[in-house]
Amino acid sequence: MSHFDPVKFMTDDEALKAFNEDVLREFRANDGKVGGVFEHVDVGILTTVGAVSGRRRVTPLVCLRVDDRMLVIGSRGGAPDDPAWVRNVRANPLAELDIGTESYRVTVHEVVDAERDELFDQVVAVAPVFGDYQSKTSRVIPVFELRRL
Repeated sequence: MSHFDPVKFMTDDEALKAFNEDVLREFRANDGKVGGVFEHVDVGILTTVGAVSGRRRVTPLVCLRVDDRMLVIGSRGGAPDDPAWVRNVRANPLAELDIGTESYRVTVHEVVDAERDELFDQVVAVAPVFGDYQSKTSRVIPVFELRRL
């Protein structure tokens, strides 16, 4: 697998794309399991519709369970701008999630304001790296709940 370099991924779209393609290959070859930096977390594959292109977009994401809610975080390593998948789900919240060996449709609901802040604190408690990413940017890193249809 390509080297995980969140600092580089903040600005280098091609490096991020190559890394994500490696994660996708490993996910599909190993029944939804990914090693390396993702060995002890759940990785999901979120399939969205491009906000501008209308084309299918596939993105591997860390999926976190907090209070029986499946969450994904729009961090991109603390980059100044949201990752592309965030724009996609804001434009079209219907998506597909592959996690482990399961695949199902979801609605992607952005959690905002005080509820977001409370959930983000819980996310940081289980995955401190997201707090590090938030400290690197002035934007509020968005939190999304994936609701199974």
